[in-house]
Amino acid sequence: MAALGKIRSRGVTLIIIIGLGLFAFIAEEAFRSCNGIKGEAHQQIGEVLGKKISVQDYQKLVDDVTNAQKMLAGTDNLTEDQLNQLRDGVWQQYVQYAIIENDAKKVGLTVTDDEVNNILKDGSSPLLQRDIPIPQFYNQQTGRFDYSIVQQFLADYDKAINSNPQMADQIKQSRDLWLYCENQLRHDLLQQKYSMLVQASVLSNKAEAKLAFKDENEEATIQCASFAYSDIKDSQVKISDDDLKAKYDELKPAFKQLFETRDLKYVAYQIKASAADRNALVKEMNGYQKQLATAADPAQVVGKSNSQVPYLGVPVSKDAYPQDIAAKIDSMAVGTTGVFESKADNTLNIIRLISKQELPDSVQYRQIQVTANTPDEARTKADSITKALAGGAKFEDVAKRYGQQGQQTWFTGKMYEGATTMNDDSRKLINALLTGEVNKVQNIAFDEGNVIVEVTDRKAMKEKFTAGVIKKIIDFSKDTRTEAYNKFSEFVTKSTTLDQLQKNARKYGYTVQDQNDIATSAHKIGQVGGSGIKDALKWVWKAKEGEVSPLYEAGDNDYLLVVYLNKIHPQGYRGLDDPQVKEIVKREVLKDKKAEMIMAKLKGVNSIQAAAAKGGKVSTVDKVTFASPAFVQTTGSVEPALSGAVARTAQGKFVSAPVKGNAGVYVFQVVRKAMRAGAKYNEQQEMQNCAMQSMQVMQGFMNDLQQQAGIVDNRYLFF
Repeated sequence: MAALGKIRSRGVTLIIIIGLGLFAFIAEEAFRSCNGIKGEAHQQIGEVLGKKISVQDYQKLVDDVTNAQKMLAGTDNLTEDQLNQLRDGVWQQYVQYAIIENDAKKVGLTVTDDEVNNILKDGSSPLLQRDIPIPQFYNQQTGRFDYSIVQQFLADYDKAINSNPQMADQIKQSRDLWLYCENQLRHDLLQQKYSMLVQASVLSNKAEAKLAFKDENEEATIQCASFAYSDIKDSQVKISDDDLKAKYDELKPAFKQLFETRDLKYVAYQIKASAADRNALVKEMNGYQKQLATAADPAQVVGKSNSQVPYLGVPVSKDAYPQDIAAKIDSMAVGTTGVFESKADNTLNIIRLISKQELPDSVQYRQIQVTANTPDEARTKADSITKALAGGAKFEDVAKRYGQQGQQTWFTGKMYEGATTMNDDSRKLINALLTGEVNKVQNIAFDEGNVIVEVTDRKAMKEKFTAGVIKKIIDFSKDTRTEAYNKFSEFVTKSTTLDQLQKNARKYGYTVQDQNDIATSAHKIGQVGGSGIKDALKWVWKAKEGEVSPLYEAGDNDYLLVVYLNKIHPQGYRGLDDPQVKEIVKREVLKDKKAEMIMAKLKGVNSIQAAAAKGGKVSTVDKVTFASPAFVQTTGSVEPALSGAVARTAQGKFVSAPVKGNAGVYVFQVVRKAMRAGAKYNEQQEMQNCAMQSMQVMQGFMNDLQQQAGIVDNRYLFF
């Protein structure tokens, strides 16, 4: 009882303590929750129709497309510009598919597994020819995609991975690419269905067809008197703020901005090699020229020079070399060039052509990999296999005895010509495949074992070149860069306002440039790209109007950059205070005012002669139809309004009222109207043409859907 009494006497204190404890607990959980939400938000690359996409999911899509592109191009590397194009393409494709998928669900449009399988089995769909960049899935006899090869590949996948560890990465890459391609096929089918549904909603009728035929084929010849707006000086026209406001309200829909953009002013300075830098490189290249001309192994000299073109030591087509090298190598004899300059890529170059050969670009072969505890044991085993094959044993039977399939595989130039390195074992194998006789077994010794190879077919003979190339950029030295950096850094430090930036740019010999309406999807500022530009672009989207950025290093480590944020244009309608908008509106008001002045002068004019007396320039305009806008030579303008007025004016009549056009005001008299010679009415064809024209108008429906999709693009934060 005493204890209860004490508790009662301190009830208020206990309630406060307990309340604070509960608050701390709730606050801690809320804090964790907020951090989790923020962390998740920081990983979101964008949003479509309320659905968020994480950077991990987006990167997986980019990786799939990148791998497919590399296989198609036969290269291990893509440039920064190529990667940017791929990322943009993936994003656009993701947005479009998300919108179509959402719309398709509303009408019950789907793609079934049976539909996909039927198309894969048929193999004739253009989608397969475009989207399956895996050569081994094509029938080499027909050149067509063959789904049975895919099915066999997938069925043997686990076994192939385990039995052929050297090729495991390549086998897995092929499987991943196939899964990606199959998914793309499913997406394409849904979009194709959706497009067909939209097309089916576009109809035509006989009445529309007759009108369209008349509009296209009824030609008129007119006597036209034109009064150009340019004949009236702008200073003769008075424009008030009310005039501008009224015209802006009329044109406002044209100024709608779907996403935020920003206007920049920037200074970008490119560091270039000095005369001393160039002379030093020429001296170095002259030394390499002597070494390359006499080297027993060109790989050593090319590697030591840090050439931009790797030495593979195997025959490749001329297209595998840079364009300037390919142009020379195609016509030169075996031997070594002197040092020559290529202005297109700012390089000095040397070529040593070792051989020219007519070789196949596609080789079909089969192989048996021979391994053992030691290389000597592998050699012994390989010799016995070679003897067995020479004695009449079947290749497939021998391969199976050693746990391998021995299946025929095609090897093409694309698979190796884009490589950046080449080891001795790869050189041995490639040379053996390219030069091997059909149906002749070769026993090739490698460091870790042997491979028994038999070439079974050769195709696409072309001239191939083995060459060592030294290509080096005429680059600036460390001292030159330091001097340029220090000067630019001093300029940036002194330029904290726009006035200072512009004044100091003139003083230091730099140029201030403009870039308006930059969007979050931009990968460059002006012509400056490279990895360093990403930090500058992130700054652009975090900065406030009137701020000057720090110094950024961009390009290929050869650009110095500073940016000034001049104007932010938020999503929505551009206002009349925007200089670009105001200029457009002012031009339209000027045109309206000048048209009013001309029309007032033409009041009561009812003939070409009277119009000419008022200063009109008279000309004959032939073949005017309603379907295509008339071109008036005297004003140099296309005038749709004139075509419409001619269509509703009878032959021999003078136009009922002056026509306000794009470049002037017109009055005319119809001299003649007649159907175009040879025009024949084909009702079915005209109905099809009308439907096609309607479809062209409807092609903008995706833009309408995108405007309603609430698209958020934050890729600039990550890439």
